[in-house]
Amino acid sequence: MKIQLQEASKRFQYEWIFRNLNVELSDGDSLAITGGNGSGKSTLLKCISGAIPFSSGKITFESDKKLIPETDWYKHLAISAPYLELPEEFSLLELVNFHFKFKNPLNQIQPKELIEILYLDQHASKPVSQFSSGMKQRLKLGIALFSDVPVILLDEPTSNLDKKGIAWYSDLINDFLKHRILIVCSNEPREYEFCKQKLALEDFK
Repeated sequence: MKIQLQEASKRFQYEWIFRNLNVELSDGDSLAITGGNGSGKSTLLKCISGAIPFSSGKITFESDKKLIPETDWYKHLAISAPYLELPEEFSLLELVNFHFKFKNPLNQIQPKELIEILYLDQHASKPVSQFSSGMKQRLKLGIALFSDVPVILLDEPTSNLDKKGIAWYSDLINDFLKHRILIVCSNEPREYEFCKQKLALEDFK
């Protein structure tokens, strides 16, 4: 898998959020997108995912030297972000089963195994609406990281996690992200210190 941004730029009305980004990422690469609150990190991640378009420039997804149509990008990526909503009327087990109707599970992991890794096995039958913010964050990260896709996009991955949760996140990254493309949006070094490349959005205004 290869992702390439060429002169990628985004503006809202007359304000440029970022301009002329050139980035190339291949299997095993990791990129940290840094910047203060409101700098445009989430906007860039949404553009990379195909959720919103760039204002100018272009982005391509390529697999086995063949371009992937923009309408198919979603099949090759998983995302965890604070602004993504979970279907809270589902129980935890129902939600995990539902998610894996759309994505294949990494290493053929079974729902019960994943729930144990999330250390949520005591809550398998509980509606997600009753989860704490930290439990929901572990769930978002878990279903993203354990989706068998070549690209993982994470926005503020340790928000709402306690000290134990932050260590758990670091262990998952070390164990399961070696051969995939990882992009992390954050202004917390603990969330991206392992990334091989860093991009400070303030440099591209």
